[in-house]
Amino acid sequence: MARAGYVTTAFGLLAFGLSSVAAHAAAPTLDTVKAHGVVRCGVSTGFPGFSLPDSQGVYRGLDVDVCRAVAAATLGDAGKVQYVPLTAVQRFTALQSGEVDVLARNATWTYTRTAQLGLTFTGVNYYDGTGFMVAKTSPVAHVKDLSGATICVQAGTDTLLGVQDYFSRNKLKFSLVTFENVDTMKAAFVGGRCDAVTSDSTQLIGIRSSLPAGTEYRLLPEIVTKEPLSPAVRGGDDQWANIVRWSFFAMVNAEELGLTSENVKAEATSSTDPNVQRLVGKTGDLGKMLGLDPAWALNVVAQVGNYGESFQRNLEPLGVERGINRLWRDGGLMFAPPLR
Repeated sequence: MARAGYVTTAFGLLAFGLSSVAAHAAAPTLDTVKAHGVVRCGVSTGFPGFSLPDSQGVYRGLDVDVCRAVAAATLGDAGKVQYVPLTAVQRFTALQSGEVDVLARNATWTYTRTAQLGLTFTGVNYYDGTGFMVAKTSPVAHVKDLSGATICVQAGTDTLLGVQDYFSRNKLKFSLVTFENVDTMKAAFVGGRCDAVTSDSTQLIGIRSSLPAGTEYRLLPEIVTKEPLSPAVRGGDDQWANIVRWSFFAMVNAEELGLTSENVKAEATSSTDPNVQRLVGKTGDLGKMLGLDPAWALNVVAQVGNYGESFQRNLEPLGVERGINRLWRDGGLMFAPPLR
């Protein structure tokens, strides 16, 4: 049964963040996480399918499952997460300052964010791209029909640069209206302030699903950028980067091996597959290499599930197809290095 994470207030975040900066300077992140007894995970302020509290206040989503996987691997309990809602403008500063231990907030892995911001991206958990949404009654059928249009976009995102690049390359004129908050952007678009709204295609699907008259809006068929979305950590702590990286990779490898939240414990005792035996901690001593319990990956799969389970649970209800996020053997891009 899913457990609610620990939610912070704005005041609590500030107080917690200041103390965590000092802790980060004095100890590796894993030691800090164990001392706090929770993984402080930066998530979006509300993104259906990726991170959003349900009616009981329990955070759910594809990014949330990354947070839960890290907690299961490090603390043995996927529920030991403190979710810190962050806007696109706030997210990288919160990670750099030590207010959060990991950022799982649909952030695109780019050169600049790695080289200039000093972040380490740990592994793509969703391959996405920039799309556009318009009212169903709009005469716009394709992105190139938006020449001269006013477009709503969220500030502090890589979407801004990607859209500017696309329109410049195609010699199209446009006007951008930026918003820090997704809800404000959504309200402006529905209110007619913009001819279209742009974001990652999955976020647009999520926005549409949250609208009372969601059927009155449609996505244009083109995807104009590539957006490899990845969790991120502060640079300089290779142990922690590897823990976050392999917590997610354990979910991908588990799907490839046919391990699920329902069968992994039984397979741990019955399977003779050496790949399974290493994943569940029976052989290989992999946990020790990262300062984790031998059952770290077993805990991830048993408590969170494999990648396919996470996708099915969080994105399929929104109508998002697996597409290029299928496993590599099924013709997709989702690929994890082997656990050996």
